[in-house]
Amino acid sequence: MKTEALFQADAIEALRDQLGDGFKAAFAQWMDQRSAARSVGDIAWQHAEKLGREIRRQSDALEQRGRADAARLPQLLARGPWQLGLDWIAYVTDAMQRQTLVADTLRQRGNTYAAHQAAGMPPVLDFAYDVIVDGHTLARPVNYTLLRIRPPAGTTVDDGKRPFMIVDPRAGHGAGIGGFKAESQVGEAFADGHPVYFVAFRPVPEPGQTLADVRDAEIEFLREIGRRHPGAPHPAVIGNCQGGWATMLLAASAPELVGAVVINGAPMSYWAGRVGENPMRYMGGLFGGALPAVLASDLGAGVFDGSALVSNFESLNPANSLFRKLYNLYSAVDTEAPRFLEFERWWGGFFLMNEAEIRWIVENLFVGNRLARGEARLGDERIDLRRITAPVIVFASHGDNITPPQQALNWIADLYRNADEIKARGQRIVYMLHKSIGHLGIFVSGKIAAREHDAITDTMRAVEALPPGLYEMVLADGEDRMHVRYEPRDIADILQVDDGREDEALFASVARLSELATEIYDLTARPFVKAAVTPEAAAAARELALPRLRNVLWSDRNPLLAPVAPLAEAVREQRQPVSADNPFLAFEHLLADGIENQLNLFRDWRDGWRETLFHSLWGTPAVKQIGRSLLDSAEQRREQDVRALPVVRAALAQMSVGGAAEGTVRMLSLLARARGYERRSRLEREVLAFRNSPLLAGFDEQALARLVHEQSIAVDFEPEQALATLPLLLDTPEERRDALATLLAIAGPREQMHPAAQVLLERFEAMLGMSADAATELAGAVARETDALLAQAAAPLPAPAIAAMPLERAAAAYSQTASLPAPLPAQPAAAADDANAAATPRAPSLLVAVGAPDDLKALRGVGPRMADKLAELGITQFAQLAALQPAEVAWLDLKLEARGRVLREGWIDQARELVAGLDEFEDEQ
Repeated sequence: MKTEALFQADAIEALRDQLGDGFKAAFAQWMDQRSAARSVGDIAWQHAEKLGREIRRQSDALEQRGRADAARLPQLLARGPWQLGLDWIAYVTDAMQRQTLVADTLRQRGNTYAAHQAAGMPPVLDFAYDVIVDGHTLARPVNYTLLRIRPPAGTTVDDGKRPFMIVDPRAGHGAGIGGFKAESQVGEAFADGHPVYFVAFRPVPEPGQTLADVRDAEIEFLREIGRRHPGAPHPAVIGNCQGGWATMLLAASAPELVGAVVINGAPMSYWAGRVGENPMRYMGGLFGGALPAVLASDLGAGVFDGSALVSNFESLNPANSLFRKLYNLYSAVDTEAPRFLEFERWWGGFFLMNEAEIRWIVENLFVGNRLARGEARLGDERIDLRRITAPVIVFASHGDNITPPQQALNWIADLYRNADEIKARGQRIVYMLHKSIGHLGIFVSGKIAAREHDAITDTMRAVEALPPGLYEMVLADGEDRMHVRYEPRDIADILQVDDGREDEALFASVARLSELATEIYDLTARPFVKAAVTPEAAAAARELALPRLRNVLWSDRNPLLAPVAPLAEAVREQRQPVSADNPFLAFEHLLADGIENQLNLFRDWRDGWRETLFHSLWGTPAVKQIGRSLLDSAEQRREQDVRALPVVRAALAQMSVGGAAEGTVRMLSLLARARGYERRSRLEREVLAFRNSPLLAGFDEQALARLVHEQSIAVDFEPEQALATLPLLLDTPEERRDALATLLAIAGPREQMHPAAQVLLERFEAMLGMSADAATELAGAVARETDALLAQAAAPLPAPAIAAMPLERAAAAYSQTASLPAPLPAQPAAAADDANAAATPRAPSLLVAVGAPDDLKALRGVGPRMADKLAELGITQFAQLAALQPAEVAWLDLKLEARGRVLREGWIDQARELVAGLDEFEDEQ
């Protein structure tokens, strides 16, 4: 009986636990549902507020304009009825003439479209070119070709310089936008003397063509460029928009052929974006995932019409597509027509894709986001972007509504756990953000983005000299030239551009259900759809697509437009432009602004409705769980311990092995770490010093890159041990002398160094037993030789062009007037420890604040989080910062992990100014 009672008690307790767990799970589910509902409500309210602000802004603008017009009303009435009548006649005459000229411009656009189509839609380049490789002749034929761009008259190109290969987007349009104007990517490369190649494509793909075939063709293009420039560095490959991810595929598949990768406005992480700002990413979840693209391809007899992609782009901004673009032509038709026709020649050319191509793009990029997650497969190969060994430069803009910065950058956070993993893998990723430039402006208009493209082209060799890591390229205009600085960043800096990644769970569910929907379609309806469509019917349907049909209707193929051309010619002969102060013209501008504002309001309402609907459909906890496996698998890949990577273990194990080359490179890495940033000028000096130093004479380009990588790992993962083992690498007086001289020649004048770098340099000299004066004197000779080389050429000089190594010449010149500096006598251990301690970043001697704390957030660059960190160190007053010495500044920068911000943002100088101001105020009181 007792045993039975115990059994019953255990059963009751187990039942009670199960019921408790069930209630807890139900409560958690209810809370999740409530949170999801609240999130949808917040999004709807956010869009309602945004719409309200826009309405108020338009109302205020209309009110201000009305007041201005009311102020002008007495002047208009003073003109009298007769003058107003004349103004009306002049305006009507001008308006009718403009309408006729606009109709003729649209007719010319239609004729240009027909002529361009009849010519096979060649690239719309502003440069002459030669066909180097036609993809039609390859083993797996493709519709891609490699062109070599001919330099304009008066432009000199050096075949020994790095070639550039530009890959344009195949997203409905044709090729040529990267060389659309003289001031373009092609023009920037020519201005710097580089050979330029261009990847173009024909409008119709080859039968059976896949993206794997395209990738293989572009690999052959790279090999051909290498054969034509045997003595030049590997080509830089530039990808624009959709050409960006294609370029990354290429670089991951053939890393040994690529010298640098530049991706401009390239959508790499399609799930990313800010709530309320990037509506295009919701299209897949609202319209069926990949199914519409597959169905459209089947209705096209295995061919996808690129005009559908163009229509999607146009729908993002209906005010511009439906009205403003045409009104700009109408309002300034006398001067705007040539520019309009030039752009429409590219925008109005619609290209095709095979079903296999568009399906791969949608499933792996648009909806699946597999490339960013490292799960995309091309042919039989899994594409891992971490295989890219060349520097990757990312150019994005906050003003880009098609590829926002989050989509251009978040692939880095998807692939890497932190910046340490990027360093461990020996990769260099540099990104640059523009504040306002639009999507097409990133690579269409050289005038808008000339500063950024010039920085990218001009600093390619400097980027290659960067130690592995993640950097932001920061530009500043100087009196001599544009100054470029590379500031180290971490994954957290990338994620700060976004507003959180919680919403990506919704897109993962879209991807999973998209896979299911396409599988069901493949097994059920697809065979019947394909059987019902003939190639002839599909071709006829493409010609009736609205983007093509409007070009045909507005062309000479439409007999109703026959009178337009002679009427427009007569109008040009009798043109009577209206005066700019005509009151009816002002009313026209007011009406045009009103129409545009109303279309913008419609866009904002539509985007808000779509985003709210998307979160309502996909934001419930049950639906979000559908895609959880995709997110979990990506997270598991990122959880790998970076120190467990074989390359990291090997580099740390060999930290005490090496010689002068390893010691020199390690000291440079330690200095860069102390500074917290790199400058282009210093990197250019480093390139020449590496190429021409006898310490590194036995290293080719790959071996030198491997050396820099290994020493960077040692410095990043074990900085103190890397510093302590320097004397083991530099174990002779000659090696120590040459290493320090090379170091100082690259680093520049001692007095111009970052305080942390000055402290570290003193520590080097103390550890290696070298006097500062002797090292500096020899470094001056080396620096003069390096400056001479920099002045001789803008690109790295080939080795045969240099008669003697700079360090050898400097040493020879120095030895004629004095004996080479001998190292200082060996110091006793205690003395050496004292010297190291004196040159080591040290904590401030007094950290006790006297009096009330100051608001340290008043310092430019100090936010709430940084102020809290300073308070944790005991620094709460301006006077404490103002009293810091260089070694103490270095200590503070290291403690805060500020990467040079303390000095770069001038905290100490600002604190001293504030202290001085407070003292003056107290004296006055």
